[in-house]
Amino acid sequence: MSLKVACVGEAMVELSMSGDTAAVGVAGDTLNTAIYMKRSAPSLAVDYVTCVGDDPFSAKIRDFIAGQGIGCSNIAVLPGQTPGLYAITTAEDGERSFTYWRGSSAARRLFQGKKEPDFSVLANYDVVYLSGITMAILPHPVRLALLDWLVQSSVRFVYDSNFRPRLWEDPAIARTVTSLLWARSDIALPSVDDEMALFEETHEEVLERFVGLGMSGALKQGADGPVSLGSEVSQRYAPAEQVVDTTAAGDSFNGAYLGSLLSGASQHDALMAGHRCASVVVGHRGAIIPKDDR
Repeated sequence: MSLKVACVGEAMVELSMSGDTAAVGVAGDTLNTAIYMKRSAPSLAVDYVTCVGDDPFSAKIRDFIAGQGIGCSNIAVLPGQTPGLYAITTAEDGERSFTYWRGSSAARRLFQGKKEPDFSVLANYDVVYLSGITMAILPHPVRLALLDWLVQSSVRFVYDSNFRPRLWEDPAIARTVTSLLWARSDIALPSVDDEMALFEETHEEVLERFVGLGMSGALKQGADGPVSLGSEVSQRYAPAEQVVDTTAAGDSFNGAYLGSLLSGASQHDALMAGHRCASVVVGHRGAIIPKDDR
């Protein structure tokens, strides 16, 4: 029987601008990871857990997720609500910039029951994966309740801090929540740049901290390749053949690494699978590349 994995977070409508026109897509950090995990390990049962509205754009999100082979049974549809949206614009020099409209996204209502937070949707999964973005969009009481639920649960928990300062109401809260989640994580997937920014540490201090925590996982270092956490792995990582767009580099690494690891591969092979996947993804524009290009 295959493992059941829940990826939890926010799926948004993406507008990719070209002059005065826009291509409409779907994106989100934990969704990107879910898609690459499923592609890397088709035998895994990967579901996406979020909230959307009952509008046409929310329907597009659900259809897109289902089309990627991701389970949608725990995507809650909230009447009268709408999803978050963001636009990508590209300057003449190729530099990309992002504009977000996500303050009233339906996903911000995740786990909010009629009287108190309700996490029963997660109870039937073997593995739960979420990110710092997932935590940042939740009201603080819901965050704290989710932390309590995770501490009391035996579910295998995977976390990527994926720090976005503008989403958090206070850097100190972000540091506290992230530290508690690292302490609970069974598999940690931090990025060195995010951890340096969040904890105001050097590269070496970040590495020393995670080695000291004694957890399993991978510390992502971009083009330099990951550092193995929990077991020593010595191998070289080839650079990407070309870098067109680094969107979803970390998300795709997480997906392929987890898909490989949860399917029984060694840490050595899982790290290499993650790096190779990310190296291909950065050679394309957009977060989700065509299936045949992986």
